[in-house]
Amino acid sequence: MMTTMEYHNPVLLNETVDGLNIKHDGVYVDVTFGGGGHSKEILKRLGPNGRLFGFDQDEDALVNGLPDERFTLIHENFRYIKRFLRFHGVKSVDGILADLGVSSHQFDVPERGFSTRFDADLDMRMSRKNDLDAYKVINEYDEANLKRVFLDYGELKVAPVLARTIIEAREKKTINTTDELKMILSKFLPEQFKNKILAQIYQAIRIEVNQEMDVLKEFLEQSLEILKPQGRLSIISYHSLEDRLVKRFMKNGMFEGEPERDFFGNFSVPFKLVGKLIVPDEAEIKSNNRARSAKLRIAEKR
Repeated sequence: MMTTMEYHNPVLLNETVDGLNIKHDGVYVDVTFGGGGHSKEILKRLGPNGRLFGFDQDEDALVNGLPDERFTLIHENFRYIKRFLRFHGVKSVDGILADLGVSSHQFDVPERGFSTRFDADLDMRMSRKNDLDAYKVINEYDEANLKRVFLDYGELKVAPVLARTIIEAREKKTINTTDELKMILSKFLPEQFKNKILAQIYQAIRIEVNQEMDVLKEFLEQSLEILKPQGRLSIISYHSLEDRLVKRFMKNGMFEGEPERDFFGNFSVPFKLVGKLIVPDEAEIKSNNRARSAKLRIAEKR
């Protein structure tokens, strides 16, 4: 079991919680509880009648539950936010916070297989209840699907040859570990770009394993349903795929196409953007490496 000490500092802590514009007696949700850093800050600002719900599908996070009667930790994927809030008698909320991506803790546990720094079994599941893992993606996906994963989620131009190389290698023997995968793909990892390309390869596999884009879309659509008018959405993303989805949804309330115009020719959109894009300053990036690619966007429901 892990302790809270092994979870790193939350990214953009004050800015993200400020973005929720917390009311004393409001109901809030932290859908990426992790080490509880953002949740602790929300609870500091809530009055005795306020409520906070945390979501985390990773069992390692459960040990960090906060001893506060205003707080409830739900051990589920946040794609089910509406269902589980209903289960707890909550139909609408005043604000939702999401700190997307993989936690520092998950990167730092070698056997989870998230980090390019360690050798590990091909896993990369954020929840160990998942059937699909990195082993299945690498050893069972056909060439077209492997190419799709590397192209769509890693944005890798070499996706076709990565897929072909994996197919050829696994015909000789099963690929079991991250080091074996690195070895097989080594000719596509020139030293000066090795870390960047590896990070893109790992990101692609991880997004597929955890269905991260589908989860994010489902969550955003439900957030619109459960936020009260003037309710706030405060979301940190870490790569362009996530950020594009969040930005587009906050701007239009949809992922594709354009919103409808009203009688006067104005777009009818469900959110009002609050402030501009927020990124960490140099000091935060220096003290917390995970912050370097963080982007915070805040929106208010009309």
